[in-house]
Amino acid sequence: MLKKLMLMSISALILSSFTTKENIQKVTKDSDLYLLIGTYTSGTSKGIYVYRFNTETGEASYVNEVDGLSNPSYLNLSKDEKFVYSVGENEAEGGLAYALSFDKQNGKLTYLNEQQTHGGSPCYINIDPKGQHVITANYTGGNISVFKIKKDGALLPASQVITFDKEDSKEPQPASHLHCVAFSPEGKYLFADDLGKDKVHKFNLHYAEKENNSDQFLQAGDPSAFNIEKGSGPRHLTFHPNGKYAYLINELSGKVTVFEYKNGLLKDIQYIASDTTQEAVKKGSADIHLTPNGKYLYASNRLKADGIAIFKVNQLNGKLTKIGYQFTGIHPRNFIITPNGKLLLVACKNSNVIQVFRINYKNGLLEDTGKKIELDKPVCLKFASMK
Repeated sequence: MLKKLMLMSISALILSSFTTKENIQKVTKDSDLYLLIGTYTSGTSKGIYVYRFNTETGEASYVNEVDGLSNPSYLNLSKDEKFVYSVGENEAEGGLAYALSFDKQNGKLTYLNEQQTHGGSPCYINIDPKGQHVITANYTGGNISVFKIKKDGALLPASQVITFDKEDSKEPQPASHLHCVAFSPEGKYLFADDLGKDKVHKFNLHYAEKENNSDQFLQAGDPSAFNIEKGSGPRHLTFHPNGKYAYLINELSGKVTVFEYKNGLLKDIQYIASDTTQEAVKKGSADIHLTPNGKYLYASNRLKADGIAIFKVNQLNGKLTKIGYQFTGIHPRNFIITPNGKLLLVACKNSNVIQVFRINYKNGLLEDTGKKIELDKPVCLKFASMK
């Protein structure tokens, strides 16, 4: 009897091992995504790169690239992931919005067209919830630009260019610098972060705009803007998965602003330090993201103590508690969290590398996997499915 039980246990163990191996192989295969990388092209980088990335193992392999684009630093994908839109982060009249098609069969990007942003140094690009417009935030232009999307994915010339506060030498930050355009969770509003004027501008979305532009897509909201602490330098804005809270990383103050969000209104409830360096230099906080479950928030910091600040999110009120700090390569810009919440990838521009960190699901801390993608001046990271 004992011998029979032992044989049954061994058989079950062998079967379990075999099944687990099959499952691991399936999970590994199903966990592959495309990773699209925007770069600065002032060095050896040629444009936008496409890699195959496994969200379980952190392994990456080169797939394709598209060259001939000037400084495609920040990019975004259409909802169906058939098109990619990128800025051409050039100064003055060189500011551009690029449109490309994306073939998932082979990971190939194909240039469609480009349009002038009519604002220098576009550094952020987004697509409205219905997929009808592309909007850029133009840093040195102090404005945002709206482009209608044609049926073939190409962009029409800018239908709207909204310029903000003119330069005022009496102000601590005399000119507007737009750095981010983010849509609200319910898809009714656009928020535009003005790093130069310490404001978050608000717009209503009006899809019934007229062809002659007499009635336009973006219309001033009520209120038209929300004031942030003086000297903050609002940069990137993101929303909690539950839609009740918003989080703003401020480049100059090195703080995160926490907002309660409801019906288009942002109410600040907390300011908490992300960059705690005491050096007498300009702060350099850059990007901000939450894990898919909304339990942890991360914010990147540059110039001194390059790294990622780690926060735990109070699920009852949205407020943050700082729980750690992970040092990275030099000048971490954009970073991204895998959809399964297991890995965090950081684009370290001045180290010419993308680092891969594992997220500890129990405490939110980061562990360097040692895996990396070496690439000149990486700036922006986006995932796309392979199906």
